[in-house]
This record gives sequence, C-alpha cells and structure tokens, in this order.
Amino acid sequence: QTEKQSVIKSCPSNTVTEKTLVWDACSDALITFDKENLQDEMAYVVENDVIVAALTKQLHALSDQVEVQYRTKVVKYTWPRPYHAVTSIPWVKVTLADGRTLKTKLLIGADGSNSMVRREAGIPTVKWNYDQSAVVAVLHLSEPTENNVAWQRFLPTGPIAMLPLSDRESSLVWSTSHQHAEELLQMDEESFVDAINSAFWSNENQSELVEAAGSLFRAALSFLMPDGTSTRQLPPSVAGVGPKSRVMFPLGMGHASEYIRHRVALIGDAAHRVHPLAGQGANLGFGDVSCLARVLSQAAFNGKDLGEMQHLLEYETERQRHNLPMMAATDLMKRLYSTNAAPMVLLRTLGIQATNALPPLKEQIIAYASK
Repeated sequence: QTEKQSVIKSCPSNTVTEKTLVWDACSDALITFDKENLQDEMAYVVENDVIVAALTKQLHALSDQVEVQYRTKVVKYTWPRPYHAVTSIPWVKVTLADGRTLKTKLLIGADGSNSMVRREAGIPTVKWNYDQSAVVAVLHLSEPTENNVAWQRFLPTGPIAMLPLSDRESSLVWSTSHQHAEELLQMDEESFVDAINSAFWSNENQSELVEAAGSLFRAALSFLMPDGTSTRQLPPSVAGVGPKSRVMFPLGMGHASEYIRHRVALIGDAAHRVHPLAGQGANLGFGDVSCLARVLSQAAFNGKDLGEMQHLLEYETERQRHNLPMMAATDLMKRLYSTNAAPMVLLRTLGIQATNALPPLKEQIIAYASK
C-alpha cells in the first residue's frame, strides 16, 4: 500500500463498549443496545494510533513475505486486456513516482474515498455530499468513570457522539453544518467544552406536544412489555479537550457500481463511503478485508489465479449484499433526523420507542452491524 488512510474502528483493544445509548434532542425517545442483547462484548473502541502500530508490527513480522514501500506514491496504472489471447501486459503494472514498476496478478484498491485505483479503472461511482462536516476530538472527562457506554444524541443539525477511550477520556464525533463546524474549531477550549456539554444536556429543542404523545406511548409500551423499556442515563460531563486534537472533515455518501474488474478489487472507502452516525464506515471496510482474504485464500488453495473474475465475483456479491442495506439505512437515518418538524419528530419518537421495546429486533440490528 503506497497511500495512507486514517481510520477509527471497532476491534479488540483496551476499551470495551458494553452499552450504546442513542436519544433524540427533540424528544425523550431513546434506544439502548447493551451486552444483555449479546453473547459477547458489544464493541471495542480503538484509537487510530493503536491500529497503525499493530499493523506495522505485523508487517515487520512478515518482512520476508511483504515489502512495504514508504515515501513514494503511484503515478500510473497500466491495465491488462483480459479478453485478448495475446497481450504484452498480462498483469496490472504499477508505476511509482521514483520510476520503479511493479507487476501484480491482483491490485487491491484500499486508497480511500478519492481512490485513484477506482478512477483509473473507470469504475463509476454514485455519490453526493451531505452539506455537513464532522468535528472530531479527544475529550477529557470531569472525573474518572467506568466509561463503557457509547453516547449519541441526534440534534437538528446532526448527531453528536462520545465514545469511550479510557476512564478519563472519550472520543468526540460531532456532525454538523460546515459553518458550525468551522466555528467549533475556532472556539477557545472553554467555549468548545461548554458547547459539547450543552449539546448533550440541553432540552431547548424539545416540543411539549411531541413529548406528551411520546410519554403516553411509552407508558403503553411499559404496560404491554415491562421488560422492554430502558432507564435513562446521563452522559458524563466534559472538562477539557486534548491538545491539537480538534479536526474536521466533510461528510458524504458514495458507492462504487462495481467492486471488481479484471485483476482489480476495491475495499473500504474506495468502494463505499457512509455517514459516521452509525459508526459503520471502518466496520464495512474490515468486513471487506475479511471476505476478500477468505475468498483469495480458497482460490490460492485451489491453485487458481488470484486475479480471475470467478472468485472476485463471489467477494463482490457477498459484500454488496451486506453493504448496500447498511448504507441505505444510514442515509435514511441521516435524513430522518435532519429536521425538527413536529410530525417527523413524532414519527421517529414512536419508532425509536417501539424498537427499544423489542429486544429480538435490537439483537438483529446488532448482529447485522457486527458482520
């Protein structure tokens, strides 16, 4: 891999997430996902540096099999012509900036949402921008806590999430308008901390009419399904921000119409880009890696050419069947929560409360997101 892409992901590390609590700023509707819905831990939150260090360590352990090219980049790809019996370029040729060339039976494009591999291979992409940016930062909590809950609140301008890192620190992902994101970056630390705490605690966006209807519905649900209701918890307060940890990046949606071509496979953000509100962007990418590794391992075991379309199609089919529904659901959630109109707020309030009262449905949601 010659281009770096930073990711934040859920995989085994030092911070276990035992519960996720999601609620609406425009009503008291909430939904919880916790270990009671699972046989194992629900999720792990891992800092990007930890992931990069682990990958680097593994690459060093495989130095006799893997050569990593640092401080260079790809400037050109030359593609084979698969339908001609005679061709001077049977494999993909990769030209580096320093003039060297590499040849490969299979080129894996893992070069992010602006993928050069995808572009040069001529693979069409459906994409649009959300007119939102995400502000991320490392937060210092007011006091030590067990800190094993992931918190997310849907504001009219976009969701704000706080993910546990340690007993004193959490990671912030705040999706909001471009202008507001710029303002958040320019704030002094005290104002920024006040804005975060207000975003999690303020009730200024709530409607009395919606809340009254929601309360009646919640009371009916608690009567019909006493074990299906959740007790509200309050998120920890924030006291400070990690030095130079505030950054922002634009948000959008994108999906490659094809994940594969002859001797080419796309994975991660090169194949799909999603809104971070469900925390599934990197999860989808890791799912791609797992699936492609399994398919290629079987092909190698059977003595097949790794760049053949037959087994690459198996990878594409399996991953598109999983990724597209998840992307559609994420896009729908983003649009559903991008308004504070009373009818829409009431609709999502009743929907969240009904879902929260049905543990089997929550189990299905968690299981699908974990694939």
